[in-house]
Amino acid sequence: MRPRRCPKDRRPLITPAICDELNAYISGILKQVDSPSIQVNCVADHVHILCSLSRTRSLADVAEEVKKGSSKWIKTKGPEFRAFYWQAGYGAFSVSQSNAAAVREYIVGQEDHHRKMSFQDELRGLLNRHRVEYDERHLWD
Repeated sequence: MRPRRCPKDRRPLITPAICDELNAYISGILKQVDSPSIQVNCVADHVHILCSLSRTRSLADVAEEVKKGSSKWIKTKGPEFRAFYWQAGYGAFSVSQSNAAAVREYIVGQEDHHRKMSFQDELRGLLNRHRVEYDERHLWD
């Protein structure tokens, strides 16, 4: 499973100073909900997660726990984060075991990758390539 989570209104609130801590904190939450992380990497306005989804918890439950826990945590990191919260939605894509290493490399390279292509363009391309219907009005809330 590869969920993506974004700060509300896609504001670039995730600073490099807290990224490593945030990645580790999210990994801890995933472990608690029986969905161990394989790779977690944040950039200024979103985070990519590759994890093994729990056999006993739904994707929605795991996403809720990660968003709730990490949002509470990040608010403790300083006054500039007091109003932080994740956007309402998230994207999740299944990944075959044979593609896990490539997805992990992709997640590690997010900062460089998004210098060349915006998150929005990347998501649109992914959805179009896999023929997933979507309404642009609901992608970014």
